[in-house]
Amino acid sequence: MELVAAYITAGSKEEALRIGRALVEERLAACANVLDGMTSVYRWNGAVEEAPEAVLIAKTRADLFDRLTERVRALHSYDTPCVVELKLDRGNPAYLDWLRAETA
Repeated sequence: MELVAAYITAGSKEEALRIGRALVEERLAACANVLDGMTSVYRWNGAVEEAPEAVLIAKTRADLFDRLTERVRALHSYDTPCVVELKLDRGNPAYLDWLRAETA
């Protein structure tokens, strides 16, 4: 069973926590980490923007990633939220077993 991490950005720590909690409660993710205090620089509507954001990293199974993405899109305040998949090829076997069990 392939495992992945979803890298997600949010407009605030509170939004990231709300989304992360929903993903874990709905078993779409085993764990969600929120990192506050990030600054993003990006191009939007033809202009370079800069804004504070929080990072949400949600660990899950690859077969749940599409459902997780749709749930994030439904809960997120952005029109085009960042949700990208990072493959987890290796790790602590006991942790990876736990991740699988918590998303079953």
